[in-house]
Amino acid sequence: MRVLAFLAALLVGMTTLVAPASAAPVSRSELINRAASWLTANNGGRVPYSQETNWTDGYRMDCSGYASMAAKLSTPGPNTVQLNTDTYTMRIEVSAMLPGDLMIDSIGDGNTRHVVIFHKWSNPGKSAYMAYEQRGGYGTSYRAMTYGLFGSDEYVPRRLKNISGW
Repeated sequence: MRVLAFLAALLVGMTTLVAPASAAPVSRSELINRAASWLTANNGGRVPYSQETNWTDGYRMDCSGYASMAAKLSTPGPNTVQLNTDTYTMRIEVSAMLPGDLMIDSIGDGNTRHVVIFHKWSNPGKSAYMAYEQRGGYGTSYRAMTYGLFGSDEYVPRRLKNISGW
């Protein structure tokens, strides 16, 4: 009996070590509004990009910190590799993408990994989509993208686990 109690306590302790603080639920519209807020958060201008600095709200000013801010994840936010795990997101098909879903490239190093926030299809043929991103040398942007659509890159579509309705 003591062995079972010890193993149970050990298991609880291990899950506590690897499980993140539970993320607050966020609706798709709230996530998109939060993403758009960084387009003008810097005295009317976009938030600049930085891998070393946090914005005034405590989130990193890189792509994964930005996605974490929009999704209401804990500050300073998980990195791109962590966002690409079942802890925070689940894999979906491109055809199932909805506003607030993520397109993630978690391969490589801190200068090659990237995450963008899907907003909507930019054309009826679904050959491009509008997305929010925090990108090096520029900062926050909203533009048409094709990452992950044609199998010629390492981007995969993922849905945040704390998304709750529209």
